[in-house]
Amino acid sequence: MTEQATFGGGCFWCIEAAFKELDGVHEVTSGYAGGHTANPSYREVCTGNTGHAEVVQLEYDPEVISYDDLLEVFFTVHDPTQLNRQGPDVGTQYRSIVLTHDDEQRELAESYIEALDEEGGYDDEVVTEVEPLETFYRAEENHQDYFEKNPQDAYCSMHAQPKIEKVREKFQEKVKA
Repeated sequence: MTEQATFGGGCFWCIEAAFKELDGVHEVTSGYAGGHTANPSYREVCTGNTGHAEVVQLEYDPEVISYDDLLEVFFTVHDPTQLNRQGPDVGTQYRSIVLTHDDEQRELAESYIEALDEEGGYDDEVVTEVEPLETFYRAEENHQDYFEKNPQDAYCSMHAQPKIEKVREKFQEKVKA
């Protein structure tokens, strides 16, 4: 039986590409969540006026990869201390956010963030939001599997590829064969 997890950490193209590397992750869907506009388009989300974040929703097998493992990957591939931005992408749609599907995910995410702050692994405080997922809107088809479809895209080369390499290096035992 599979479970779902939803994360936002900047551009969904980059986060999607990183999570697709993991064994036990069956599906990664780019989309929008955390906002107040029904069925937003990419163009609307980019204005910052809908309140949504660019996110990815994972379908994963908890027998193969745990939610804790997914949190570790998420907090490794983006900078959770950046408020409303990741790299060149600026705006609330690029905020760091964990959208939880149940109380257990909320507790695990909050504990993980607390531990990160206590460890002092970052110069600044973790600003990742933790909120219950209300509605996930699938992004337009041209945003699905973007890195796979556009490997020569300069943005992807500069921002997605390093995240993929980080996952392959740091999480070798969790990467798909």
